[in-house]
Amino acid sequence: MPLASAQPGTRIYRVAVILTTSPLAEMAGHDPVHPMIRGFVHGMRALGYIEGRNLILERRTAGGTPERYPGIVAELVGLKADVIVTAGQSALIASAKSTWSGVPIVTLGTDDPVKHGLARSFARPGGNLTGLVVVTGPENIQKRLDLLKEAIPTASRVAYLATKQFWNHHYTKALLQAAAALGVDMVHAEHKPQDLDATFAAIERLRPDALFVSGGAESFGQRQQIVDFARRAHLPGMYPYTAMVEAGGLMSYGTSAAGLGRGAAEYVDRILKGARPGDLPIERPKTFELVISLRAARELGLTIPQSFLLRADRVIE
Repeated sequence: MPLASAQPGTRIYRVAVILTTSPLAEMAGHDPVHPMIRGFVHGMRALGYIEGRNLILERRTAGGTPERYPGIVAELVGLKADVIVTAGQSALIASAKSTWSGVPIVTLGTDDPVKHGLARSFARPGGNLTGLVVVTGPENIQKRLDLLKEAIPTASRVAYLATKQFWNHHYTKALLQAAAALGVDMVHAEHKPQDLDATFAAIERLRPDALFVSGGAESFGQRQQIVDFARRAHLPGMYPYTAMVEAGGLMSYGTSAAGLGRGAAEYVDRILKGARPGDLPIERPKTFELVISLRAARELGLTIPQSFLLRADRVIE
């Protein structure tokens, strides 16, 4: 429905969404391919915000080039966006630096905005920032490694696919300690989003028994390429997103991407109705899902213990 058909006096809201790596095509339409954006669009629709009637949804992506963020944010501020929704730590930082005193920001998919100085506290972030985080602490990452080792006890050398930013994160120290306790040699496979051929060649040189993928936005944006490589390399993988198992990966443990999108829509709705973002608590994930693909296990020649399968929230046949 064209905007000209809006009822006289109807307020038309302009909401922007910025992704880190995923292509713009995955964000497009009334039923986007990108699960997080699909959850957001559906959530907004359920709350009464209809594109072409009372909503303009500005979709943007940095396409794996962080240097684009300042220009994207400046453009959206110039368009007088009512709210900016950011996915990924780099996008959040760029947005916050550009809009400290202006446009409300709803973050989803970041780890700890308080630690990065972007919020005063989770309970009362202050300023113009609120939203949802995906990681509650190092125990979540450690749990993923525990599950991988339980499912594949013979895995003794594991490649951790992560950008330099994630590898240098303070959670990695706890992850390496957990790996040592499990008898696992955790080695860094640097994720270079703009050179996946080099990334995958480096993993093959490491000759790991399994692949452990970080929860970065880059991993989600390039989920199909990563999963396809793991299948070609015959590498069992533990992924942070269900979508990576649906794309052909072995198993995942984490929060629902679509659920994060719906949660972001609820925050946007409250802000558009007058709530101050700094007064809205930043939400930590409440549930984590273990998803296993038996199809992928068969391709890898793996037998997943029945006791392990019974613990799964979802098994893909």
